[in-house]
Amino acid sequence: MKTENAQVVVDGGRTLEYQCSGPEDGLPLVFHHGTPGTLPPRDFARAAHERGLRLVTVKRPGYANSGRRPGRAVVDVVPDTAAVLRALGADRLLLAGWSGGGPHALACAARLPGAIRALIIAGLAPAGADGLDFRAGMDDDNAHEWDAAFQGERDLRTYVDPIAPALLDALTPDLAADLLPAPDAAAMTPEFAADLAAANRDGLRPGIDGWVDDELAFTRPWGFDPAEIALPVSVWHGRRDVNVPYAHGAWVAARIPYASLHPAAGDAHLSILATGTGRMLDHLTART
Repeated sequence: MKTENAQVVVDGGRTLEYQCSGPEDGLPLVFHHGTPGTLPPRDFARAAHERGLRLVTVKRPGYANSGRRPGRAVVDVVPDTAAVLRALGADRLLLAGWSGGGPHALACAARLPGAIRALIIAGLAPAGADGLDFRAGMDDDNAHEWDAAFQGERDLRTYVDPIAPALLDALTPDLAADLLPAPDAAAMTPEFAADLAAANRDGLRPGIDGWVDDELAFTRPWGFDPAEIALPVSVWHGRRDVNVPYAHGAWVAARIPYASLHPAAGDAHLSILATGTGRMLDHLTART
């Protein structure tokens, strides 16, 4: 199906880019992308289209062609998403968020009128959440990145700037086996590897500002409490995730009154997105 990129102007001049694909009369599924890749995998898009959904991806400030908003909070995604929906003429929507998109999808579930249901895939819990050790269970690379984020923007930029170029090329099977947990390496088909690299190239076109601003926003108060959410939220999380450990998903699900938690015993951070799209979207759309 045809994929279109468009822009809206928000905050009196800031540009916000978004992408649409699928049936124009379909119920919008607003996908909040990970950090730092801005595009959904092709398999996710196909699965959304097969279910009659119009897939809408809002590219957060600092990514792709979206103007930067320094100091943004997670909750600031709500008026940006509302502006895109107005441009589309939509007043009802489903939400999905993967990884760093999880908190942003939760913000929209809490504060965006018209949201019906939300899907959170391997999403983060708030830093400083009661009863959660934020970095417990992470591999060393992710733990060190968060150490830098908690130190502030200067340290975070110093950490991520030299590793950004490595994200622009698709992983080969040998590299995936060396660098990733076994479930993620096994899920790294040529298409999925190419999609992750394309998402990173799109997001990092202007540099690392979006990535940096995402992680700084995650270290600060989000601007809302997940307990505010009054619509059904399905939380899917791999038990073998070392990027965003399973405890994050369990915390989020326990905090939201109408949440359901779906542990994936054999999955890690990437494999749950690569292999679980159909069943997750079936669950999301079952009551719409």
